[in-house]
Amino acid sequence: MVVISIRNNILVHFRVALRHLSSMDSKEVLRRLESRAIEAQKLIKSLKHQIAVLTQANNGASVDKECKDLCLENEKLEKEIEVWKTKLTTAETVNGKIPVRVNVSTAEKPCGEQRLNGEVHEVSTDVKISPPTKKSAGDQEKPSKKKNTDKKQKQDAKRDIAAEKLDDQIDVGRLDIRIGRIVEVNKHPDADSLYVESVELGEEKQRTVVSGLVRFIERQELEGRLVALLCNLKPAKMRGVTSEAMVLCASTPEKVEVLNPPLGSAPGDIVICEGYEHRPDSVLNPKKKVWETVAADLKVSASGVATYKGVPLTVSGKGEVRAKSLTDVPIK
Repeated sequence: MVVISIRNNILVHFRVALRHLSSMDSKEVLRRLESRAIEAQKLIKSLKHQIAVLTQANNGASVDKECKDLCLENEKLEKEIEVWKTKLTTAETVNGKIPVRVNVSTAEKPCGEQRLNGEVHEVSTDVKISPPTKKSAGDQEKPSKKKNTDKKQKQDAKRDIAAEKLDDQIDVGRLDIRIGRIVEVNKHPDADSLYVESVELGEEKQRTVVSGLVRFIERQELEGRLVALLCNLKPAKMRGVTSEAMVLCASTPEKVEVLNPPLGSAPGDIVICEGYEHRPDSVLNPKKKVWETVAADLKVSASGVATYKGVPLTVSGKGEVRAKSLTDVPIK
């Protein structure tokens, strides 16, 4: 029958494609399958015409038998094509080639219902060959965007962790040390050893500072002079007067000297220490003992320079903070 010829032609092509796969690429296989599919469609069209002629000549007597034979052959054809399609796909995969998708479908109507009201309905046997699907540009970008987003999130997380570690690290960078000018000095009303000072720090309002300097420095020496102050201590009351900063001094049990800012300094100038990021807490938490920990490494060097772990305290572009005469002593 004609359908046998169709089946044999298609199966022969599958076998040839499989045998020569190592020397052919997927495009060549696809081209040959398409060519065979066109030949099969032409043969099927011819077969339909012969069935129509047979129906007219025999008044439909032998059409049912021809249709049944055709359906049986089609079923065999489908099964054999599926087997060879699987073999072809497997062979392509083994040889590192992109598999060619071959879809073979027959008419959706059952074979036993090809005849209706004395007319023969068309028998459709289409060989549909689909080339390998390619991802659209959008599909290709999505994984890339997701990958970039994940990478950015990981980088942000690492930065957050590093920032948290830096915040937990205790060093001089967490101190807010600034240059201030003592505008006015008075004796504490309830403590003979304390001064109450009004200090200009480049802010809208002057700060009140209580210092235990009465025994060491005359009031006249303090008024109008520039000093270095720790400005982010938690405000605390000293004998009823709230102190909002602390004057830093080179100190021994017998002698105390106020630290001198470099020439050209002005109220509000920030004191830094090279190698330590300046990231002052808004207010030092007394429970974390930040000041106490840092103070242990604040000293005046042998050359009279105020240092933290041997590194000078400076005002950027202006110079080093120094003591007047004391050396190798702690800063308090």
